[in-house]
Amino acid sequence: MQRDVPKPTRRTGSGLKAITEFGPVASLARKARELDALDRALRQTLPSPLREQVRFANLQDGRLVFLAPSPALAARLRLLQAQILSTARAVGTYASSVTVKVAPPSPTETVPDRSKPLSKAAASHLRAAAASTSDPELRNLFLELASVAENSDSRPGDAD
Repeated sequence: MQRDVPKPTRRTGSGLKAITEFGPVASLARKARELDALDRALRQTLPSPLREQVRFANLQDGRLVFLAPSPALAARLRLLQAQILSTARAVGTYASSVTVKVAPPSPTETVPDRSKPLSKAAASHLRAAAASTSDPELRNLFLELASVAENSDSRPGDAD
């Protein structure tokens, strides 16, 4: 007697699903969208120089939390608390207070200057390193770097 083996089910649709469709990620994505929409609504009512510099951070326990890059801007934002709470109520968000935290902007990453040529001494050291290694790939890399240094020394207009 044969058993009835169920046929494998075929998935419908395109196959892959977006990660935002799964459990905790979906709720996190939904909350991020809600906070982003609230941020745009609240900052839209602020005066222009303040609008670009402060950020809405969170709605927590009935408090609207903003981040300001300096104490002076934080004080200006606190003066607009009644206006901000009124706007929040108008868009359907219950909040009883505004908290402003000073959070200086993160320092910008400095990109090293890649235009500095290697010196003749550096080229000499690279050639010596190439001669002392048994790995052919590493040797070629050292020699390639040394040739860059030599080419930069021979560029017209360069002064020693």
